[in-house]
Amino acid sequence: MTQAISRAARTADLCLIGGGLVGLAVGIGLQRNGLNVAILDEGDVALRASRGNFGLVWVQGKGDTLPEYARVTRLSARLWPALAARLRERTGIDIELQQNGGLYLSLTEQEVADREAMLIRMRAAAGGDYPFRRLDLKQVREFIPEAGPEVAGATWCPEDGHLNPLKLLRALTEAFLKAGGRIANSGRASAISPLNPGFRISTPAGDWYCDKVVLSAGLGNRELAPQVGLDAPVSPNRGQVLIAERVRPFLHYPTGHVRQTDEGTLQIGDSKEDVGFDSGTTTDVMAQIARRATRMFPLLREVRMVRAWGALRVMTPDGYPLYEASDSHPGAYLVTCHSGVTLGALHEGPIADWIARDRTDLPLEVFHAKRFSL
Repeated sequence: MTQAISRAARTADLCLIGGGLVGLAVGIGLQRNGLNVAILDEGDVALRASRGNFGLVWVQGKGDTLPEYARVTRLSARLWPALAARLRERTGIDIELQQNGGLYLSLTEQEVADREAMLIRMRAAAGGDYPFRRLDLKQVREFIPEAGPEVAGATWCPEDGHLNPLKLLRALTEAFLKAGGRIANSGRASAISPLNPGFRISTPAGDWYCDKVVLSAGLGNRELAPQVGLDAPVSPNRGQVLIAERVRPFLHYPTGHVRQTDEGTLQIGDSKEDVGFDSGTTTDVMAQIARRATRMFPLLREVRMVRAWGALRVMTPDGYPLYEASDSHPGAYLVTCHSGVTLGALHEGPIADWIARDRTDLPLEVFHAKRFSL
């Protein structure tokens, strides 16, 4: 009798393995579709890419070699205002979404020219519908007067924006729980056993049973995916982030390297490091990040850094997401990417609808892992 009660308590229509930004966004979208959802999370010991998110809702340049990715990225950006409004209505949390455009600053003329050429190609691939502008330093200073003299120029996209990622994580969590969702900090899921029907998921805190399972465990998907006939060739890529003290508001548009939060602090970071599963920080990389930022904005030379951290991105070989349903184990899905904020509204909307209804108009075939074996 005890075993039966225990199993009933750990049963859901659908279990999401992984409770970061990706899993939570998909989870509230599945609840919107009427499903009883449980999130199985490793807990505070998890690598958790969500901890290091830069908070950008970034469009420009994403999908430069894959037009379908550019399409879903722009779709997600358009869906963000409605999702932010729903989160505020349900939780009272303002995630500070701003979508007034963003600038990618460059320190050499060649870098500006290369970015402009890339965006021209993307505009052609989009049939001419891809708004952006190339700016010289004088034009950059119309957006950001404090831009330094070493800035050669920038590209500006009106669809870019940013938000507070910590408030987003809190809002998604509260929205999920208020809708009846369960978050089980049950330790690392070790095994997924297909049943007939459904699945059994083994965790240190006990087994869970569900009709459908979504793998949203980031780097953990590499081990879990083969258990349900999927492949997740993901690897870690470290990014280090510096946080500066509060200063007067001066950066009213996000950039690719520096952004100012709604609270006045500055978030700085642009490193990409292949260092395995080391999520630490290093003095040399932090110095490089700070040096570039102060060349862009000389006023930062007088600003104190207050903390720093490293976090591991979830990267596929080509940098694009994995969205795939298992052919051999129906009811199992893989959802993973390194842009958990930008694609958050896509995950809550069309991706969750696809999983709940088993149909979609999205071009998901291009995001299957099979592309790496062609």
